[in-house]
Amino acid sequence: MKQAEIYRKGILAGILTEDGGEYRFCYEGSYLHREDACPISLTLPLQADAFVSPVLFPFFDGLIPEGWLLDIALRNTDVSILDRMSLLMLCCKECIGSISVVPINNGGQE
Repeated sequence: MKQAEIYRKGILAGILTEDGGEYRFCYEGSYLHREDACPISLTLPLQADAFVSPVLFPFFDGLIPEGWLLDIALRNTDVSILDRMSLLMLCCKECIGSISVVPINNGGQE
């Protein structure tokens, strides 16, 4: 299982999880109760229920760099180009825009 905290403008917005070929994104309750809460994407509107998908949500996949920047990441790690969750966690801690992806250490369990 792989997990990452998703921040919007430095505030924890939710948790993204990949487990057994299924992706799940769930907003944090404290984030949903904020007066200034905004969805991280129009495709992931504010709601208490988790979003579930068999593929990485297009919004998150779109954060992964392309071209020469992706080539550098792939050359300097042992991550496969097909492992989109690992690439997201590797490359998107400080990506351009208001969203940050911070890996959660699960004690090495996968």
